[in-house]
Amino acid sequence: MRRELSPPRPDFAEEARKIGFQYAQADGEPYWDESARYVFSLREIEDDLEKATADLSALSEEVVARIVRDERALERLRIPRHAWRLIAESHARRDPSLYGRFDFSYSGEGPPKLLEYNADTPTSLYESSVVQWFWLEQMIARGHLPKGADQFNSLHDRLIARWREIADGGPVHFACMTQSVEDRGNVAYLADCATQAGSWTARIDMRDIGLAGERFVDRLGRRVERMFKLYPWEWMFADAFGKSAAMGVTRFVEPPWKAIASSKGFLAYLWEAAPGHPNLLPCFFEDDARAASLTRYARKPLYSREGANVALYDGETLLARTDGDYGGEGFVRQQLCALPSFGGRYPVLGCWLVGGEPAGMGVREDSSLVTTDRSRFLPHAIID
Repeated sequence: MRRELSPPRPDFAEEARKIGFQYAQADGEPYWDESARYVFSLREIEDDLEKATADLSALSEEVVARIVRDERALERLRIPRHAWRLIAESHARRDPSLYGRFDFSYSGEGPPKLLEYNADTPTSLYESSVVQWFWLEQMIARGHLPKGADQFNSLHDRLIARWREIADGGPVHFACMTQSVEDRGNVAYLADCATQAGSWTARIDMRDIGLAGERFVDRLGRRVERMFKLYPWEWMFADAFGKSAAMGVTRFVEPPWKAIASSKGFLAYLWEAAPGHPNLLPCFFEDDARAASLTRYARKPLYSREGANVALYDGETLLARTDGDYGGEGFVRQQLCALPSFGGRYPVLGCWLVGGEPAGMGVREDSSLVTTDRSRFLPHAIID
């Protein structure tokens, strides 16, 4: 694994326009950055990253199956009681998952270490699936990468195939807070995948969802039978409609049982289930006496977004901290695993699942030890 300089495409703006990539910059700052690339060997991908992703996917499914029947665990994850039945019924039906993302610290030496499991968000999925694949093809065609260069990336075809399994050609509503350009872009991409899988799709704002009896409907009165929602489960459960009977009628992507894995507390349950696992870090709820045994640790809210309200400690020394409005539900402490430094840049490797199987990877990096919404996305290549 190495980070190396890479020549940016002079026609990038036009290429981005062709594929509908509208958030290459965020608030005037670059988000997509192709001035450098991360290069991996095939062994690093297959033996380390892909294997870790598959192993942790299987372990996560086992742990979710235990927690879904454990009221004490559901309380500790701060999942509201009114959602427990919805979650249990969703799991009992085996409602299908579309995707998930494990974020790893990895330097090319030693096993990847899991930092977080993003079980309910598609953030950086489009970049990982489409944007960096076009970059790879064009860099090869222009002679800036060898012809044999590849990428850990089968995301696009797998997403279409998975939508075919999930929806079976049936209608799907895609909902998000449409004022966010990034959210709109992610939803548009996933809707396109579902369309290619044979489904009728409609894109709506979360505020366009109404109730008609015991069913959700859109503004045109159409029943919302299956809905992809780019909207966290903890927000869904807290909203006014979160207790309605319609929650049990509509089929959601990601399904309600994914709420269990969406809490950082799930990291503590993973460690409890498999202490010493080579891809896990010791992690405990902050009110657990065992948390005091960690002298170097990351303090993370049970629920947060984009690295908000994270603090890194070495004993009493604060190494890094991010601000935000999260943390009211409590915190976990996870053994500190500092990100590797490549010339003062710290990458996080986000390894994607589709249908529970490894399907691709995206690299985000920052000059800070904490990855946030200001971190940049860099493409990667496999070169042996």
